[in-house]
Amino acid sequence: MLITLKNKSFTLRPFRKGDEISLARNINDKLIIRNTLAIPHPYTLKNAKDWIIKSLKEAKKKKPQMVNFVIDINNEVAGSVSFNKIKEHKAEVGYWLTRKYWNKGIMTKAVKMITQFGFKKLGLKRIYAFVFPFNGASMKVLKKSGYKFEGILKKNAKKGKKFFDDYLFAKTI
Repeated sequence: MLITLKNKSFTLRPFRKGDEISLARNINDKLIIRNTLAIPHPYTLKNAKDWIIKSLKEAKKKKPQMVNFVIDINNEVAGSVSFNKIKEHKAEVGYWLTRKYWNKGIMTKAVKMITQFGFKKLGLKRIYAFVFPFNGASMKVLKKSGYKFEGILKKNAKKGKKFFDDYLFAKTI
């Protein structure tokens, strides 16, 4: 599913070969990685190459289980917003944004765009997100994007050797 979505501030587009250096440079930040479950630190150029290959392979499937968009600002991988675990009527949304673009409303716009895409183009009825309790900025993005807090899942996430609670947010139509 190689689709591009645009607004005035940025473009949501598929990952492509050539994004590796920009991706590795912009995601390799402890503050970004601490708020995500599966991104390794340090994030290497090999991690970036593997991710892009995986994303491109998945995009070619008739029924992908994930859809990944680059948040492209000035031809740079400034972040990403994705659907994971796409199954029947629901999917999990996940995202990250490089620090220099924080607090500019970019992520809220990106989440609104991918949510609309999920409901209209993928036929989803439920989109959900898990957020660590200490990630207030992400909760704010979800609330501004129309997601509702549904509850706390105790020790739902395991990162390294530590267990974390997850705050569950969802939007349905």
